[in-house]
Amino acid sequence: PITPGELLCLGSSLAFSGLFYYLYRKKARVVARIQEAPKLQVDDNLPALVSAADGRCLPYVALEGIVLPAKAALTSHYHEGLQGVIQKLLLKEHRLIWNSLARSW
Repeated sequence: PITPGELLCLGSSLAFSGLFYYLYRKKARVVARIQEAPKLQVDDNLPALVSAADGRCLPYVALEGIVLPAKAALTSHYHEGLQGVIQKLLLKEHRLIWNSLARSW
């Protein structure tokens, strides 16, 4: 005979397995889309391509080209000969309004 505790454990195990399989398949689809991303060269045609795209955005695109640092390239402390640059960041602050119902900004 199967006890109610064993049924509960079996049911929760199946539910968690289903949830994790769903999350795995979702991430696998994202990885497949990234691997199938078109490779574009950084050249004069790129701005025209972006402006012609839907919503002026190219999802999952691999850009290939030469990047020059503004001052000096960053060198890795862990891998000899590996260098990199930092992308210029734009910070946009939104106006904060106090919500007295939720008691948060």
